[in-house]
Amino acid sequence: MTIDFQQVYEKIREIGATAQQRKKTLEERRMTALRLFYEHANNLDGLRYKVETAKTADPALRCALPLNEPLDFHALPPALPLNAVLIAADGSQINPDRHSSIQFGLINVGAIILRLNSGAAPQIFTDSDLLFDEQLTTASGAPLSEGMVALMRDLRERSKLDELAASFAVDETPIITFTDGPIELWGSASGEDAAAFAESLSKYRTVLSRLQTRGVVTAGYVDKPAADLVIRLLELMAIGDVAQVENLRNIHPLRGVSDRWLFGNRKNPMLAPGERSAVFALQAKSEKDYKGVLAIHFFYLNAGTQGRPWPVRVEIPKWVADDPQKLGQLHAVLVSQCRMMGAKPYPYLLHRAHETAVVSFEEKNQIEQLLSMELRRAGEDTDDGSYKQSAKDLPGRTHF
Repeated sequence: MTIDFQQVYEKIREIGATAQQRKKTLEERRMTALRLFYEHANNLDGLRYKVETAKTADPALRCALPLNEPLDFHALPPALPLNAVLIAADGSQINPDRHSSIQFGLINVGAIILRLNSGAAPQIFTDSDLLFDEQLTTASGAPLSEGMVALMRDLRERSKLDELAASFAVDETPIITFTDGPIELWGSASGEDAAAFAESLSKYRTVLSRLQTRGVVTAGYVDKPAADLVIRLLELMAIGDVAQVENLRNIHPLRGVSDRWLFGNRKNPMLAPGERSAVFALQAKSEKDYKGVLAIHFFYLNAGTQGRPWPVRVEIPKWVADDPQKLGQLHAVLVSQCRMMGAKPYPYLLHRAHETAVVSFEEKNQIEQLLSMELRRAGEDTDDGSYKQSAKDLPGRTHF
């Protein structure tokens, strides 16, 4: 036995003893959030002014920024476009492992195209990019981090959408593309990865710009979002004169309340099945990286069913947010895709893209064996795996 269950059990008892107090506190905060939400639902100018003022106190402020729709806006999807082309992409990765005998990485992107009402079977594509030698280091010579591999994967997912969308004429049929996760590219803007992140971000913006130029709809689907973007907006209204508050980023009067609860409260959901919320702009430190038509916006969507709300966040660029037809087409397509998955709603094409992209442990081992054989055949020396990894791989070891 490697866990001291007595210590763990004592902590569990402490958690249980304070459960009712935590529940009471959370309920009080939720009621405050609802009061603020409806009280300021139509106060869009006041909300925007508050955000602009708060930015002076906290330049890294991250929250929802209201546009033209009231906070309590909700809309059912329009009719599904008859002849749309849907393209979804997802990716997986193998991170370089210093304990392995051979250092390599892999980025695997799966994509799928579906032409609505065409009768044609979906087209499936896979791009597998093996990373080796100098590809495993940054320009400064630092080892490629897991975050940088993930950054490369995100870039290649959106690039694959762009590549596939380029083969269709937008004038003839709407093209709607989406990936799993945010549109905002995540990475370190400082430290050893800063230069590589800046380069990837530049390429990423170029891809988004190409999609915009061709009129392609693109979105990021965030399942079970944990963000408090709208809640943070409400917190600003509760704080008072935010410009005079020190350490604003550490003040959270509605801590524990999430946007997901706000829009998907089971007892009284704010959004009916299939409805979307108002569209918000994303106020964030990264706004300097996504300007003009690339500015990141989002809305919440209830992908669930009656009695089982399931709010998700859908991120879109400004050129989609500003076009009611494109916004409606995306809304209708996502609702239709989620309903195809039944009781556990998730866009069907994203599910298929994930199945295509995922890399199994067996496949990883096969790649390692093939690489080892080729290097030895070519007369290149290979290293041994670490002894630590050898110990982990001993028969009978089943724990992490």
